[in-house]
Amino acid sequence: MEITKNTELTPKQIVEKLDSYIVGQEKAKRAVAVALRNRFRRLKLPEEMRDEVAPKNILMIGPTGVGKTEIARRLAKLCGAPFLKVEATKYTEVGYVGRDVESMIRDLMSVGYNDVKAEMEEALREKSVSVVEEKLLDLLLPGTGKKTASKNAKDGAGAGNGAGASGVFQQVSPTEITIDLNKIAADGVIDINAQNQTLAEQQKTDEEKAEEERNNHTREKFRQMLRDGQLEDREVEMTVHHQPQMPSMEIIAGGSIDDLQNSMQGIVNMLNGGGRRSKKRMISIREARKIITEETLDGMVDHDKVCEEAKKRVEQSGIIFIDEIDKIAVHGESHGQDVSREGVQRDILPIVEGSNVNTKYGVVDTTHILFIAAGAFSVAAPSDLIPELQGRFPLRVELESLHKEDFKRILTEPKNSLVKQYTALLETEGVKLHFADEALERMSFIAEDVNARSENIGARRLHTILEKVLDEIAFDADEHSGETIEIDAAYIDSKLNDVAKNEDLSRYIL
Repeated sequence: MEITKNTELTPKQIVEKLDSYIVGQEKAKRAVAVALRNRFRRLKLPEEMRDEVAPKNILMIGPTGVGKTEIARRLAKLCGAPFLKVEATKYTEVGYVGRDVESMIRDLMSVGYNDVKAEMEEALREKSVSVVEEKLLDLLLPGTGKKTASKNAKDGAGAGNGAGASGVFQQVSPTEITIDLNKIAADGVIDINAQNQTLAEQQKTDEEKAEEERNNHTREKFRQMLRDGQLEDREVEMTVHHQPQMPSMEIIAGGSIDDLQNSMQGIVNMLNGGGRRSKKRMISIREARKIITEETLDGMVDHDKVCEEAKKRVEQSGIIFIDEIDKIAVHGESHGQDVSREGVQRDILPIVEGSNVNTKYGVVDTTHILFIAAGAFSVAAPSDLIPELQGRFPLRVELESLHKEDFKRILTEPKNSLVKQYTALLETEGVKLHFADEALERMSFIAEDVNARSENIGARRLHTILEKVLDEIAFDADEHSGETIEIDAAYIDSKLNDVAKNEDLSRYIL
């Protein structure tokens, strides 16, 4: 199995694919494209040199809503790498300690494990279909399976043998029995049981054969109905296994939360006889198929192989996006809460530099994980981070604020642009929206103007504006089914003009 997909994409091709979802920010796209391509190049180096090539971690600087998170998320999806987004501030939420910083590696490993397991299950899904089908037929027709039928036949034969010698012997005419007097003299007994065994096998009734044929015929008939989807809503009784869920341990500060959860899980398993609770439920065939498929695939997957592959992917191609890193920067002298922030920086440093972290899937080496940090740095500056941490993010990219032209492109150009999303949502109720070009221009202008006069929240401002513009239409959509509603500049002004002009109102509404 390959470590990543799309490993042959050139930096230009990576930027082109990012352009399908993100408007502008060419510098940032180029930086992440080169960083990603260098990871693929590194994998082709001789092993001796490969270990020496460290990833070039990136620090993105720019206001909120300009695409920092989206670039990192799309990049990870593009290459199929394990990806995790964390907030730097969550490591300072509980007193001075906060969450264990190493938990980001454990969380990334869990993401990698689930991704690999899902891929392996998908590869085995076709093989599991026949197994799942047989189990569903066993639920629909208990006792008609091949194993059950053979078992019943065997049990029936045993019961016939144990019915007693007299029962069989009485059916045989005395003239048909030949007694060897010499054998009686030699052995002193007639092996009646052996004779009954032979007679029982010879006298298997036609009714048993007919019953078996009827069962097989019924089973095949139900099999065809199952394949045709005629039994999806039929309910059957099924034993469902539940794995008990552990309560969240987030309230405990410091230490290894993962290890504590594992220990508690072990105790629960012992108390519950393995930790799996069974309960009989009446469920539809549709639900039963999902449950049985999951259980079957879980049994078919080699979990040791999943762990091994996931560990390799995380170590060689994992990406961690640390957002809000400017919130842990210390401006000036350290005092009060700043002590906690500086402490978090010191804790993050060894993870970024490269260290071994214990996880329930094995020890993970963080040396070659790519870290992308981002922050607005509106109060603090990148130079306010501790020097050692600054040195671990050699690539710095400044993202530009969005302008009117960018907002217009964001509304229409991306693959699933905002206008396309809102149009599709209302089309589900038979309402068609048509946005005139002048309406797009007007919304873009208002977004830029409000961002300039109040807090600059980037493209997120467009969500607020569209919600305000379409509020009445969305509320009364059921009354306008089959209609086409034209959205022009006049309509935009009627909904937003008063709010946009009043700075106090726009601060709270837009």
